Amino acid sequence: MAYDIMRVWEAGTRIILSFLTLTILLGLAGGVVKTFLDLRLLLSTGVEVALRQVLVDTLTLLAVVEVLKTTLTYCSDGRVRVTFIIDTVLVVMLTELISRWFTSGEWNQFAILGGIILMLGVMRIIAIRYSPALPT
Repeated sequence: MAYDIMRVWEAGTRIILSFLTLTILLGLAGGVVKTFLDLRLLLSTGVEVALRQVLVDTLTLLAVVEVLKTTLTYCSDGRVRVTFIIDTVLVVMLTELISRWFTSGEWNQFAILGGIILMLGVMRIIAIRYSPALPT
């Protein structure tokens, strides 16, 4: 009986993750199209504004790629790797930091984001150093 429940759980999880993967891929494709279309800002606004938007869009797409990588790893390994989660959050935090930089954010916002990024970097090093997948 327990074996049947586990098989149903695994099959259901795979189906749901397949839909999630498809959704992420469609969102990624839409994001690439939007980023490409944002290049038209070069004609209507200043170069700095246009390239700022393209840069932020690109960094956001990289965060989506990290989420996709995490999802695919779960499908293949059956577990989520902490380093992939940390990488995703790092990319999102760096995107936020760059966005704040372009909008002339206050120093305390930079300090908070910098502290978060520093702690995530430390967590990533610890996660790699003490990974259960590697012999210590």
